[in-house]
Amino acid sequence: MVEPVLSVRNLRVEFANRRGVLVAIDGVSFDIAKGEVLGVVGESGAGKSVTGLAAIGLIDAPGRIAGGEIYLSGLRIDNLSPDAMRRIRGKRIGMIFQDPLTSLNPLYRIGDQLVETIRTHLNLNETAARKRAIDLLAEVGIPAPEKRIDAYPHEFSGGMRQRVVIALAICAEPELIIADEPTTALDVSVQAQIIALIKRLGRDHGTAVMLVTHDMGVIAETSDRVAVMYSGRIAEIGPVRDVVQNPLHPYARGLMGAIPTLAGDASKRLVQIPGSMPRLSAIPTGCAFNPRCDFAFERCRIERPEPIRVGAQAVACHLYDRAATESAA
Repeated sequence: MVEPVLSVRNLRVEFANRRGVLVAIDGVSFDIAKGEVLGVVGESGAGKSVTGLAAIGLIDAPGRIAGGEIYLSGLRIDNLSPDAMRRIRGKRIGMIFQDPLTSLNPLYRIGDQLVETIRTHLNLNETAARKRAIDLLAEVGIPAPEKRIDAYPHEFSGGMRQRVVIALAICAEPELIIADEPTTALDVSVQAQIIALIKRLGRDHGTAVMLVTHDMGVIAETSDRVAVMYSGRIAEIGPVRDVVQNPLHPYARGLMGAIPTLAGDASKRLVQIPGSMPRLSAIPTGCAFNPRCDFAFERCRIERPEPIRVGAQAVACHLYDRAATESAA
């Protein structure tokens, strides 16, 4: 069996405050293979971005990884020193943030930032690094890259800045890219171009991509598999076509039922999930989704469900455990 590029096992992330310890991520496990795009979706506060930051070693105090293991191509990285993790970050793991201006220094030309990053991670002289920077800008779709390389970030549009950030993320040919809401602030037409670019990374470079977003349209268009997160846990994970067309977890069903379709019945109302995501200080016992779930029964309020394999999907829901028990009886 081929070793995954990223392997997360029982990840637990905690944040300490004056009132105690808040658990943001609780027992999350998943793998991402070479060339695969894993979409991570859920409401705000579900733990999507924190999972990505944990994978790249950017959980700052008062947060900490309190349990579990993270492996990059077989190397455990969650217990590395800050200096060792810094050498991996940028070279073997790239990051694409939601707002490109947080990744680009407004006081430096685009080319200077690219060349510095390239020379930090690759053994190239100034001339070779500049040529690689121009080639990267051309690859991500920047017109006239040999001229635009000397421009400042404010001279680029939002979509062009995001392309530059992607060029920064891939300049050292990393094995893994964490993309945190990379299309949120962009126009629809630019979103489509960035989506195509991310898909091409996996196809042409074999890069594994963890795509964090709340947009199911982006997930359906870009990802090979999707993980639906709720209150710091994975509610359901599986091939994107299966999860979109046949969601198993009641929360995943609600998310998919809330997506309008052009081919749908105009008289059919979209699904509305009652209530809201619980605060970290008030996560219910048992299944965290049980106060909002129409199918909850007594066990859901007492016992936390563990993932159950149903075909190509895995779902953390007692409904499927009960169905399996009843069919066996």
